[in-house]
Amino acid sequence: MIEMNKNTSPDKKSLKARESNAAKFLCVVLALITVFVSIVCVAVHSNNKKLIAAQTSAAGGDTVPSAKPVDATQNNNSVKPVEKTTEPVSVTETQPPVTHNTAQPGTIENPTIITIDEENWHLTLVNSGYRIPDTYSPDLVYVCGSGERLDRKVAEHYEEMYNAALKDGVTLTPCSGYRSYETQERNYNRKIEFYQGQGYSYEEAKVKAATIIMPPGSSEHNLGYAMDIVCVDEWFEDTAEFKWLQENAADYGFIMRYPEDKQDITKVIYEPWHWRYVGVEAAKELKDSGLVLEEYLGVA
Repeated sequence: MIEMNKNTSPDKKSLKARESNAAKFLCVVLALITVFVSIVCVAVHSNNKKLIAAQTSAAGGDTVPSAKPVDATQNNNSVKPVEKTTEPVSVTETQPPVTHNTAQPGTIENPTIITIDEENWHLTLVNSGYRIPDTYSPDLVYVCGSGERLDRKVAEHYEEMYNAALKDGVTLTPCSGYRSYETQERNYNRKIEFYQGQGYSYEEAKVKAATIIMPPGSSEHNLGYAMDIVCVDEWFEDTAEFKWLQENAADYGFIMRYPEDKQDITKVIYEPWHWRYVGVEAAKELKDSGLVLEEYLGVA
């Protein structure tokens, strides 16, 4: 009986070893589960980022950065120079460079490529029929302590207007100034894709897109002569800033480039926020006559 009890009693050392092995196995299983969950989380996060990016791209539109707050107490009389940048050549000029005095407007498919008359640079006309070459490189400076830039020749006049408005309690916050040829091309193509998604043909989509986002080289933002002020929404016409601009902008050489009643001539939607420098004399004449730049230059 004594020998039989020895054989059937569990061995304490063996039992401890089995318990230890079981604990190690459980730890390994838990570690593997943790790694698996981590991999799944990373994959889900990555997929969400891709979905967000895809939705943003599909939305189209001429996306403009939010207006940055401007310190009205700082001295805005000086502008900060930035290095000139040359945009990469991506299209072939369809016609030799010409001036508006002798040129006939082209089309979206076959635009007239222009050069800028240095004596009358402020009257340079760009639209879907007149374009600057993709190699054009303005001399850019930042304006009003913001992150927005304009051609140096225009920037001083915008700052003068900005400071005058401040004295009247109005802040003409720079919202979108210079835009590169490359950025314009990307935004225009996205808008074309948007309208194609609405059922328009490619040719129809190009024309419709150009009423909202000018083709690259056709935008006054590519020149660095225009600023979108405060926002890019029609409700801007109901603000004190818009009223001030209507009354005073011409005194500083700026015009509202795309009025509501001239869309058949400009081929661009009503943009109360888009103000273009044309010089004081021309701005006052345009304001008094009610003409748009195409009419003023005789190429409407």
